Amino acid sequence: MSAMRIGEYNVIEGLYYTREHEWMKLESSNCRIGITDYAQKTLHEVVYVDLPPCGKVLTQNASLGTVESVKAVSEMYSPISGQVAERNESLINSPELVNQDPYGVGWIAVVKPSRLDDEVKLLLSHSDYAEYLNQLVKKG
Repeated sequence: MSAMRIGEYNVIEGLYYTREHEWMKLESSNCRIGITDYAQKTLHEVVYVDLPPCGKVLTQNASLGTVESVKAVSEMYSPISGQVAERNESLINSPELVNQDPYGVGWIAVVKPSRLDDEVKLLLSHSDYAEYLNQLVKKG
């Protein structure tokens, strides 16, 4: 996966994004989701991740859990509707993985999508997200 930089933030090509700074990667029939580099840097030091339970049915743009940092507690929103197939248990004891590698070992959950064809059209491509992020960075 190649990345582009917007200011100090990485945007990974080939992923889909939300305006709330979550990402989604298509993996066969499932979707891996997490929070973006911008989100983790804005939060600063992540100290706790409230993971969705396996089997939970998610709705696109609805809360899937929270991320707590020394600075704030923030909602995470699901980029896609579907059922949680897997969650990143490593984050229970090592929530800092979200800061260290938000697009890799810091992923949040894997979802079996229920309306992928309809909903993926509502997400941002990496270039659209990069443009959106660039506007946020310019605003300061």
